[in-house]
Amino acid sequence: MRTAKICLAGVAAAAMVGFLAAPAAAAPDDTTATTFEVAAGTLDIVAPTTADLGSGAPGDTISGQLGVVTVDDSRGAADASWIASVTSTVFQTGGGSPPETVLPSEIDYWSGLATATTGDGTFTPGQDTAGDAAPLDSVTLLTAFTHGGGTGGNTASWNPTLVVNVPLDSIAGDYTGTVTHSVA
Repeated sequence: MRTAKICLAGVAAAAMVGFLAAPAAAAPDDTTATTFEVAAGTLDIVAPTTADLGSGAPGDTISGQLGVVTVDDSRGAADASWIASVTSTVFQTGGGSPPETVLPSEIDYWSGLATATTGDGTFTPGQDTAGDAAPLDSVTLLTAFTHGGGTGGNTASWNPTLVVNVPLDSIAGDYTGTVTHSVA
């Protein structure tokens, strides 16, 4: 009888250990509040540092591409519109007397179509073709390219052409000036 009690006590103890060692019931689900930030970037334009358009005689036209100009918009805006503009200084050689000067208005600019774009919205060249070329100015900005609408980031690249209408009274020399692209 004593053996039966010990056996019963052993069975009861084993059952109790099994009950206590049973895995805990897991919650049906749990949540983690998670955040991240999309940082606002910048609106930038990059143009070639130098360009050589070639040569021509007085009264000729000299035409050449400036090199790829790129707008990079990483502002992350709800309206990712921008306008890229271009202006020019006077081009001079020697002492800069009138026959040693080519005015910006004697230099036509045409952007041509985009060579590459990313993002959504509408990308529009300022001057699609050579027939749309417009004279540069040292004060008034000429629209080179625009982007309308869209959201988030975008980029556009183009390779504009400059057409220098060399004045008939120009003297020989290397003429230097600055073409400036800006974006806003």
